[in-house]
Amino acid sequence: MQVTYLGQSAFQIAMHGKQLIFDPMISSNPMANHMDLATLQSDYILLSHGHGDHVADAEMLAKQNDSKIISSYEVVSWYEQKGLAGHPMNLGGKFKFDFGTVKYVQAIHSSMLPDGSYGGPSGGFVVWNEDKSFYFAGDTALTLDMKLIPMTCPTLDFAILPIGDNFTMGYEDAVIAADFIQCDTIIGCHYDTFGYIKIDHEAAIAEFKNAGKNLILLNIGQSITL
Repeated sequence: MQVTYLGQSAFQIAMHGKQLIFDPMISSNPMANHMDLATLQSDYILLSHGHGDHVADAEMLAKQNDSKIISSYEVVSWYEQKGLAGHPMNLGGKFKFDFGTVKYVQAIHSSMLPDGSYGGPSGGFVVWNEDKSFYFAGDTALTLDMKLIPMTCPTLDFAILPIGDNFTMGYEDAVIAADFIQCDTIIGCHYDTFGYIKIDHEAAIAEFKNAGKNLILLNIGQSITL
């Protein structure tokens, strides 16, 4: 499985012959100005919630690639009014797609769409098939609900967790989250893009290492195989 970091909380993940893009905010991210949206392929776009730093390029990419949007009922309904196809979900539900199963899980965070419309609940996604299983947390505080993930989902190969603090949990809480979800390989996101969420990379990596876990901080545009 190839994972490519697109900046902020945006990722492209190749899974079972399909391209999944999570929370695309690329064109308005000055740290990602070397990325070319016209080359990005997506069969599905998964949106954890409605904030602009997670949905900024969703409409453009969906139109460019004829992608299906997977998100909360409210977010999908908002995009359907724009003529885009979607698959609505709500917290605790799961659905089997052609690339694997998606479960929409709890996140503790607010949600509002770019025009001020109510964005429904914020969530994260656990995605799995016969080969791999991973957790994309979206924006969230540390929550005991994370302990439900290993009880209800296959063992995680890796997880993508926010670590920038201020708007989400910081890396100290993310270490605890990694314990709750029983996962030792963590990819960090939602850090450094603007002043409120700049972090000390070495301190974050050390915090995870001291807990016996591996924090991966990717450069924007960098891909790894997991």
